[in-house]
Amino acid sequence: MSAMASTFPRERNRRLGYDPDEVDRFIAVARAEFDRSGGALRSVDIRQTGFTMRRGGYATPAVDSALERLEDAFAGRERDAAKRQGGERAYYASTRQLAKEIIGRLERPDGKRFTRVGFSHIGYSVADVDAFAREARSFFEDGADVPVERVRSIAFRAKRGGYSEAQVDLLIDGLVEAMLSVR
Repeated sequence: MSAMASTFPRERNRRLGYDPDEVDRFIAVARAEFDRSGGALRSVDIRQTGFTMRRGGYATPAVDSALERLEDAFAGRERDAAKRQGGERAYYASTRQLAKEIIGRLERPDGKRFTRVGFSHIGYSVADVDAFAREARSFFEDGADVPVERVRSIAFRAKRGGYSEAQVDLLIDGLVEAMLSVR
């Protein structure tokens, strides 16, 4: 049994959850990296981490919540380090540039925001992504309250001929990064 076995609740009745050994190893590495000055692990690495699903594994909502808090802590550290290294003006200039790139993508017309996969391939639902894009755009243009937790957990239906998952996922990552940079 791992040292952190009681950290997260387990799924019951043969339900799938995250592999406890993988989660415990990742959390241990992340904690050690956070304590080290200049560690290699970044907030984006935490956001993009995935775990194998196992019967009786850790409950995914509990682990996901912990990863979000961990990502927030790393993002805060990265933000502070960037401000110290290049100054606040340079930091906010790079944040504005990222926001401009995201807004440029979000301003595209419905159905044309991302490359579409061929009809025989599965991508993200164009309607779902376009609806989310309008919501995300209102965050930048109108100051709408779009919680970063919503962006992190967004899920789109799979559809033939949909948007390229890789492109949409990159935008989601950039959006989370931009939102965390101004917290």
